[in-house]
Amino acid sequence: MNYTPKQALQKLIAGNEIYITAATNPGDISPAIRHETALHGQHPYAVVLTCSDSRVPPEHIFSAGIGELFVVRTAGNVVGAFELGAIEYGVEHLHAPLILVMGHTQCGAVAAALAGHAEGHIGCVIKEIRQGLCCPSGETEAVLENVLHSKCKIMGSKIFRQLAGAGSLDIACALYDTATGQVNFL
Repeated sequence: MNYTPKQALQKLIAGNEIYITAATNPGDISPAIRHETALHGQHPYAVVLTCSDSRVPPEHIFSAGIGELFVVRTAGNVVGAFELGAIEYGVEHLHAPLILVMGHTQCGAVAAALAGHAEGHIGCVIKEIRQGLCCPSGETEAVLENVLHSKCKIMGSKIFRQLAGAGSLDIACALYDTATGQVNFL
């Protein structure tokens, strides 16, 4: 069903009403954990950089609850100044010990980069993805090259290098299969 903006807003409001009183989920989303994190802040165990694709919900994929993941999402899981700033915040201020860069199968942004064209501001995303591609033999290889390109950009951060050098931070890469739900760590 296609929603109008008003219908979509009402659906979000209704969903939020359910969420406010929810007590179960694969991860803890209970009123108690909301209260705890409101009082004492968030303490995520990982920063997850992934695509904005609606089929890639990190909290569900990793059965995580409130306060467990610090998620940074952008089309094609690209890294620019804003994304890098968010990641640095997650590791420096929230003390997350792991960064996961996760691409996914059937990525529209990577497919557009392979096709070589995009309209509007998505062109900036496509340009960033194309910078990280060597000579991929197909879409899956291009997704993996893009993940590694984003990892390299993160590793260029002075904050990352300091924390990784001290042994308090690591970075991992993965590929999420949108058909099976499986995460393959690289």
